[in-house]
Amino acid sequence: MTVGPETPIELIEGVYATLDERVGGLRSRLGRGLTLAEKILGNHLDKPDAEVERGVSYVDFRPDRVAMQDATAQMAWLQFDTAGLTEVQVPTTTHCDHLIQAKVEGKQDLLRAIDTNEEVYDFLSSISAKYGGGFWKPGSGIIHQVVLENYAFPGGMMIGTDSHTPNGGGLGMIAIGVGGADAVDVMTGFPWNVRWPKAIAVKLTGELGGWSAPKDVILKVAEILTVKGGTGAIVEYIGEGANSISATGKATICNMGAEIGATTSLFAYEDAMARYLKSTGREATADAANNVAHHLRPDDEVLANPGDYYDQVIEINLSELTPHINGPHTPDLAREVKDLGAEAVENGWPLEISAALIGSCTNSSYEDITRAASIAREASAKGLSLKTKLMITPGSEQVRATIERDGLLADFEALGATVLANACGPCIGQWDRSDERQPGETNVIVTSYNRNFPKRNDGDAATLAFVTSPETVMALALSGRVDFDPVNGTLTNAAGEEVSLSTPVGIELPPKGFDEGESGFVAPPESGADISVAVSPTSDRLQLLTPFPAWDGNDYANLPILVKAEGKFTTDHISMAGPWLKYRGHLENISGNLYLGAVNAFRKQDGSTYDVGYGKNQLTGQTDTFPNVAKAYHEANQPWVVIGDENMGEGSSREHAAMEPRFRLGLVAIARSFARIHETNLKKQGMVALTFADPADYDRINEDDRIGVTGLADLTPGKPLTVTVTPADGEAWSFHGNHTFSPEQIEWFKAGSALNVIRRNLA
Repeated sequence: MTVGPETPIELIEGVYATLDERVGGLRSRLGRGLTLAEKILGNHLDKPDAEVERGVSYVDFRPDRVAMQDATAQMAWLQFDTAGLTEVQVPTTTHCDHLIQAKVEGKQDLLRAIDTNEEVYDFLSSISAKYGGGFWKPGSGIIHQVVLENYAFPGGMMIGTDSHTPNGGGLGMIAIGVGGADAVDVMTGFPWNVRWPKAIAVKLTGELGGWSAPKDVILKVAEILTVKGGTGAIVEYIGEGANSISATGKATICNMGAEIGATTSLFAYEDAMARYLKSTGREATADAANNVAHHLRPDDEVLANPGDYYDQVIEINLSELTPHINGPHTPDLAREVKDLGAEAVENGWPLEISAALIGSCTNSSYEDITRAASIAREASAKGLSLKTKLMITPGSEQVRATIERDGLLADFEALGATVLANACGPCIGQWDRSDERQPGETNVIVTSYNRNFPKRNDGDAATLAFVTSPETVMALALSGRVDFDPVNGTLTNAAGEEVSLSTPVGIELPPKGFDEGESGFVAPPESGADISVAVSPTSDRLQLLTPFPAWDGNDYANLPILVKAEGKFTTDHISMAGPWLKYRGHLENISGNLYLGAVNAFRKQDGSTYDVGYGKNQLTGQTDTFPNVAKAYHEANQPWVVIGDENMGEGSSREHAAMEPRFRLGLVAIARSFARIHETNLKKQGMVALTFADPADYDRINEDDRIGVTGLADLTPGKPLTVTVTPADGEAWSFHGNHTFSPEQIEWFKAGSALNVIRRNLA
C-alpha cells in the first residue's frame, strides 16, 4: 500500500469520481436535500444502498486512510501483527508525538525522548516498514497538525487513534477518533462499522473581530452543548460566518469538538481551504476539490432551512462573540474572560497564574502563533515583561521552522518564554513540572489546549486548568493574574506607566510560504517481507498479545463490583496518561493504573470516604488500590463488574481504558451513559456495556452487592438485558440494562473481541 508524505492525488480523484452517483443515489433514496456529512458518509458507504437512519442504523464505511499516534499505535500495531496479513490495506501512518516529555526546552527534551523511548520508536518504525505504513519520526510534529498539512482533503474520510482526529474537519474532511481495534479493522481491509450519526448545525453569522478568535467559537459551543451534547452526532458549521474563518481556525473548532462528545465536526469547502491547500504544496488537491465544490457543501435547501434538515440548530453571531475562558476541571464550564476574576474570588481560586502554555494540536498554527506573537512583540516595545512562566509548543516542524524564519519565536524568547518540542507535551500530561510550587498546592494554569480534567496536564489534582485562545493566554501571562481583562484592562510597565494591549494581529498564511524544516517522514520500503519486528519477552515497554477468550455461552452471575465511580469517570480516570504512557505497548504493566483516578461512590463502614483510586477487595475485605484489587481478582480467576456515572469514558480515544479491564477479567460495564468511543472500545474488546434503563438504579447498588446478567444467549439489538443485584443480606432485585449492540457487535462479544472475529475471517 503506497504511503507518501501527502495523500496521492489519484486517491483523492478516486473519491471524487463517485460523488455524482453516490450523492445522487442517497438524495433520491432519502427524498430530500443532504447535509455535507451525509454526502461524505454516503460516498464512503461499503454498500451504497445500505439503510441509513440517524442514530439508529449501524452501517459499514470504507475510510480513505488511518493515522495513529505513538502511544496508541503500539497496541494497534500489536493487534494488527496477529492478523496474519503482509501489508496494510489502506494508507496508514504512525506519528511520534506523545512520548516526548517537556522538561527543559525543545531540543534537549527531544534528544532525551529519543534515548528514553528508543525501544518503542524502533518497534514502531520497523513494524510500520514491515507492513507498509508511513512513519513520522519524533520531532516531526503533533499528529493532527501533520495530518492537516499533508493528508486531510475536502470530502475525504479518515479514522485516527486519537480523540482529536476531527481536527481534519478544518479541511472539510470527516475525520473520526477511534480506538486501535477500529483502526485494525480498516488496516486489515474490513469495513469500519459505526452508527449513522445524528446531525447538529451551528449556524455562524457575522464575523470575528478584535480579541475574539476561532477558539472562542468552540468554547461557546461547549458551554451550550456541554461535554456530552454532541454524542452520537456530527456537528456541521454553516452560515456566512463560517466562510470568514481560516482553514486552521476551522481546524481549531473541529479539534475541540471532541470535548462535546461529537463523532466529528466539519466545515464546507471554500476559498480559505483552497488557500491553505495551495500554501502547503497541494495545488492539485485544491484544483480537484474546486471541480466538485458543489458536492462539498450542504445542498441549497438545507442551508436555506437548516431546521428542517438537522436534529438541532445552534446560532452564534460572531460579531457579538467575546473572548471566553473555560474551566477548571471540565471544558464546558465557560465564561467571558473579563468575568473570571470575580468568579475566582467567589470560589476561592488563586488569582495568580503559575504557568501559561500556548500550543497543542488545537492552537499551534501559523495564524495562532502570529496573533500571540504580535502581543509579545508589543509587550517588549512597551516595557512589559512576563509575570509567569510561558511555554510555546509549535504544532509541527513545518510550523516551527516557519515561525523561526519569520522571527516569531524570537518575539517570545525575547520575553523569556521557553520553546518546547514539536509534540503534545503538557497538553497530555507529558510535563516534568519543576517550579517553586509544592505538589498538592492549589494553583492556576492557563492554556490554549483542549482538555482540562484534574491531573490532566501535570498529574496534580490541585492544579486548576483553564483553556482559552493563544492570544488570551499571552495577555494573561503578561498580567500574571486571572482578573485581568485583555480588552479593557491596563498593565504597569517597567517605567511605572499604565499601558494597554492592542488588538492582536494574525496572518492567515506565511507570505513567504511554509518552510518544511527537517522532514521527519520515513516512507515504507516496497516490500517489508525481510523486516523482522522483535519484542523482547523481558521488555517492560512492549508485550505481545494473547487473544481474549471467547464467551463460554453462560450468563454472568455472582460478580463483585470492582468500582462504582462517582461523578467524572473519564479515560484519564480509567487509564491515566502522563508517566503511564511508557507502558502503552505492555498491557500487563499499564494495567497497573487501572481506575487509579476513580472517585469511589461507596463509603467505608465508618462513613468516611475512600481515597481516590481506592476500594474494597471483596475477596479479603481489605482496602487497596483499584489496580491491586483488579490484579487480585485476575489471579483468583474472579470476573467482575465496573459501574460508572454519566458520560463514562469521556475524553481520549485510548482503548487501554477498555483493554485493561478486559485483561483483568472485567466482563460488564454499567453506566448512566457512555461516551461514544469508550462504549465502542468496550464492545470491541468483548465486554458487555449497559446503561441503566432507570438512571436512579445507580444509587441503589451497594458495595457488597453481587451482580448477575441474564439473557446473553438471546442478546438481540434493542432488547434490554436483565441485571440482577444480590445484596450480602436482603432480597435480590433486578433492573433492565439497555445496550447498543448491533448484530455485528454481538459477534464481537461471542468471539471474545472484534479482533478475534477478524482473525477468524482471515483464516
